Amino acid sequence: MEVHFTPEQEAQLAQIATKSGTDTECLVKDAALRLLAEDARFRAAVREGIEQADRGLFIEEAEMDARLEEMLRS
Repeated sequence: MEVHFTPEQEAQLAQIATKSGTDTECLVKDAALRLLAEDARFRAAVREGIEQADRGLFIEEAEMDARLEEMLRS
């Protein structure tokens, strides 16, 4: 697989890689692998939520609002 970046993007990636003590290829590969892992985690959480909803497990709107407020404060 090949990925193409603009010269400006390549310069930014090289700068980040240098600061991180790695090379650009490793930096981009690690970022892509983290994206895949996060996507899998998100999809699993969505599936779990759908399964809970299918079983009738819901929370009240006020509780959801409180949870969102807490998340935004963190």
